[in-house]
Formats: sequence, structure tokens, C-alpha cells
Amino acid sequence: MQPGQNSVVTYAITVIVIGIVMAFRWRRMSRPVPLRIGRLWIVPAVYALVVTAMYVRFPPTGWNWVWCLIALMIGAALGWQRGRTMRIAIDPATHAISQTSSPAALLFVVAIILLRQGAQAGSGWLHLDVMAVTDMAMAMALGLFAAQRLEMCLRARRLLLAARAIPA
Repeated sequence: MQPGQNSVVTYAITVIVIGIVMAFRWRRMSRPVPLRIGRLWIVPAVYALVVTAMYVRFPPTGWNWVWCLIALMIGAALGWQRGRTMRIAIDPATHAISQTSSPAALLFVVAIILLRQGAQAGSGWLHLDVMAVTDMAMAMALGLFAAQRLEMCLRARRLLLAARAIPA
């Protein structure tokens, strides 16, 4: 293989895998799934533990802490927006909560993955530290997961309170 071919093969494999995953997710997106408000905290909490363990084991240095905080805030803003794209419905009779992912939410995740891939690919010619880029990506993902689920929880609770206030 020539020197540039390895990265082309890596990107081709990434695009193929993302395409296959998107095809399966796209088909299942139109089906509502139960939303359990009490469990929305689990994914952000587990991921926060993973990020904390990584930061304790390999702490960012110098200005990388600031960049990680900025990435966390950007991730939170993106997560809030992604949470808003999720459709949440309340059954008026049973008050069961369900969610339906929107195509915008899936495209949003794909855009973030591609952005991350581009940042890691550009780390060489932009002279960025690969560990710093990884630390920032982890912080951004943590902000995204936490804010998305917080927005969904707050909105679902509002909808549930409104549904309970209306007599059946």
C-alpha cells in the first residue's frame, strides 16, 4: 500500500459502517418507543464515570483543560438541540410517555461523527495533539449526552403534567 492509501481505506470503511448503521436506524425511527424519565440519567452518569476515569489516568495538560471545558459547553449546546429534535408523546388515557427519533437527530449524530473524524484526521497537519483531540471529543460527547437527556426529561415532565391537568 502506498502511504496515503491507508487513510483512504480507513475513511471508506468508516463511511460504509455509518451507512449500514444509518440504514437500520432509519427504518426503526418511525416507531415510538417507551420513554422512562427515571432512567434518562443512566447513560450520562456511566459516560461521566468513563470520562472521569480517563481524565484521572491521562489528565489533560495546560490549556487542554480549557479546550475540554469549551468542548463540554459546545457538546451541551448540541445535545440540547438534539434533544429538541426528539418527538415525545403522552398517551392521553394511560399517560404513558413515548419517544420517536427524528431523522434530524440521526443526521445530527452523523455530522458529529464526521466532524470528529475530520478533527482527528486534521490533527496531523493542524499540529494538534491526538490525546488533546480525544479529550475534547470525550468532553463534547459527555455534554451532548447529558444535555440531550436533560432536555428530554424536562420536556417529558412538562407534557406529563399538562396531560394530567386535562380531565380525561
